[in-house]
Amino acid sequence: MTRDFTVLVPTFNERDNIAELVSRAARALEGLDAEILFIDDSSDDTAAEVARVAADAPLPVRVIHRERNAGGLGGAVVLGLREADGDVCIVMDGDLQHPPELLPELIARYREGGADVVAASRYVGGGDSRGLGTAVRLGVSRASTWLTRAMFPVRLARSTDPMTGFFLVDRRRIDLEALKPQGFKILLEILARSDVRIAEVPMEFSERRHGTSKASLRQGATFLAHLARLRFGKMSLFAIIGAIGAVANLGIMWALISLGVDYVWAAIIGAEATIIGNFVLQERFVFADMRRGASGLGVRFLSSFTFNNIEAALRIPLLAFMVETWHFSAIFAAAISLVVAFFARFLFHSLVVYAPRRRVAVEPAEVPTDTAAQRIIRAIDAEAMKPGEL
Repeated sequence: MTRDFTVLVPTFNERDNIAELVSRAARALEGLDAEILFIDDSSDDTAAEVARVAADAPLPVRVIHRERNAGGLGGAVVLGLREADGDVCIVMDGDLQHPPELLPELIARYREGGADVVAASRYVGGGDSRGLGTAVRLGVSRASTWLTRAMFPVRLARSTDPMTGFFLVDRRRIDLEALKPQGFKILLEILARSDVRIAEVPMEFSERRHGTSKASLRQGATFLAHLARLRFGKMSLFAIIGAIGAVANLGIMWALISLGVDYVWAAIIGAEATIIGNFVLQERFVFADMRRGASGLGVRFLSSFTFNNIEAALRIPLLAFMVETWHFSAIFAAAISLVVAFFARFLFHSLVVYAPRRRVAVEPAEVPTDTAAQRIIRAIDAEAMKPGEL
């Protein structure tokens, strides 16, 4: 059955908040064709409590319990967006820090038109963030908001609180398949990957009633990694791992040269060690989403290992030329050669190592007319620059 609105509530051990949340949300949504859909990752009996409350609720209440917490809270929201009966969805937390009484205001602003997303902001005029509690949490929230807006100055130009978890979104205006949520900040994911119009209403962020905050240093690290992935795409993570490998490479060279090893042999040993280390990190952090459709692990490793050794075989004579002819220091020459090799390695891994396996076409396909240069330019744009500023 299609409804006008679905309220999506991701939960993790929020049993004690369910009855009050449903009661207050039902009063706020009275007269509207709406439902409440809980997406539950709890280890307690939150899902059973939702079912109990739903039996007497004045509006439809459903729960989806996930056995596997894929993508964190953001993944739960994306699942809810797919399973909602209404195209217009309102996302809110289950801890009652997002006041259900604000639901009619979000809906009213959406009905005015001109917005695909309506966010409840703590920082727009009339908003209040005292529910964050300590000055440290408020400072972290402010700093992360400023950092995020600085990295997306165009897409977030009209957003004062891209980190809010209380917002309305018309799912028809976003590509759910393009969303790759990690952690808590699903609104940031939507705004960064979608060309949507945003409006805001002020929110007084309430204090938590029951349970404990899910914020942690691990969540902070996940947020920073997600922010880098959104802003710079795969190339940023590839570059970070490449930089780690370069530092390791130079460190190994320095240590071996200090022990009296010839600089050429030191460069070879450093290259072999970091080639293997970089592959392991790239598998885990850069190309994890492409592994399923690519060749097997052994083929991927051999392709990467072979290419990097060929690249090293070409790079090390260049290093020797710079040292012997131009009298560069061995470490400085190695650093220059590593930077030059970066783009070649990224393109090879994107286009060859993790390329989808070939499938036999059922019908004859048209002969492609794109040149190699055009395909390379498209690959750089798709893999490195998404979801760049407009």
